[in-house]
Amino acid sequence: MRPPEFWNIREGRDGAPVIRTLLRPLAALYAWAGRRRRRRADPLDPGIPVICVGNATLGGTGKTPVTIYLLKSLRRMGVNAHGLTRGYGGQLKGPVPVNPRHTAAEVGDEPLLIARSAPVWVAAARNEGAVAAVSEGADAIVMDDGHQNPALAKTLSLLVVDAEVGFGNGCVFPAGPLREPLTDALARTDAVILMKPSPDHDIGAVLARQLANQLVIPAYLAPRAEPPRGRLYAFAGIGRPNKFFDQLRRMGADLVEEIPFADHHKFTDTEVESLFTLAAEYGASLITTEKDHVRLPPRYRKGVYAFPVEVRFEDELTLQRLLHPIMRSAASQPGKQL
Repeated sequence: MRPPEFWNIREGRDGAPVIRTLLRPLAALYAWAGRRRRRRADPLDPGIPVICVGNATLGGTGKTPVTIYLLKSLRRMGVNAHGLTRGYGGQLKGPVPVNPRHTAAEVGDEPLLIARSAPVWVAAARNEGAVAAVSEGADAIVMDDGHQNPALAKTLSLLVVDAEVGFGNGCVFPAGPLREPLTDALARTDAVILMKPSPDHDIGAVLARQLANQLVIPAYLAPRAEPPRGRLYAFAGIGRPNKFFDQLRRMGADLVEEIPFADHHKFTDTEVESLFTLAAEYGASLITTEKDHVRLPPRYRKGVYAFPVEVRFEDELTLQRLLHPIMRSAASQPGKQL
């Protein structure tokens, strides 16, 4: 789904739609149901550290690149860290380990990207996924999404926030983009990963005030390679496609067209063939995100450039300090030495 414009119109701003007021009773019910579910839950302690990489809003904020960074970092230190995700958009409920034969239709796009760096489990029931990971020798779990999911006890909770849009209008779904009241989300947060569009981006006063009492670690997505030369026809079906297009432009890419799709969009043969036809009319090459690339029908992937990015932290030392107790805990597992 594409978020409605009024989700980003703050209270008191001229033109704030009446629909937000009308939706507030539903938002209150949604918030109440979430609080009730978390209050009644009995979280499973899997016996190993669990790092949750979540967010407070609907849509993409950059959780998956952070998850991949954490898995790589822990595994470099000798920790057998496994990824855990519900596999949004996939058919399999799991728990199932992701393998190269899986498709995005089966397990979702994000698990396929994570599986390039570490073992990853898809499980609609996160507690069952954690048990499966432990049974296969995991020393630690990095969970992609799940800040609002109470099924699993968390050792470290990181909240990823998009610095450009922040928390939108500050209202809970469907009146706004929040998955729960902001005070609730921040109360369970150990640190905020503030994902900026570029290192020199200045966050607004409202977001700075909202995060004033949090440990904030600024970060941004950086390309692992230059975009190809020549004319480019860009398309993306992520939370905020314009972030991808803007990044390409900042790198000097010659974009002839930009086509946004809904987040996690499932591309059909007809759509992809149309994209090739339109790009050819411009004499351009197709380019998209890595997440979109794994959702393309396999026979078309060779003709589309997947633009690779990775997360970089402005204060990596602080993040590493947060990870040290995780590594010590992993080292204390029976028979384990780091």
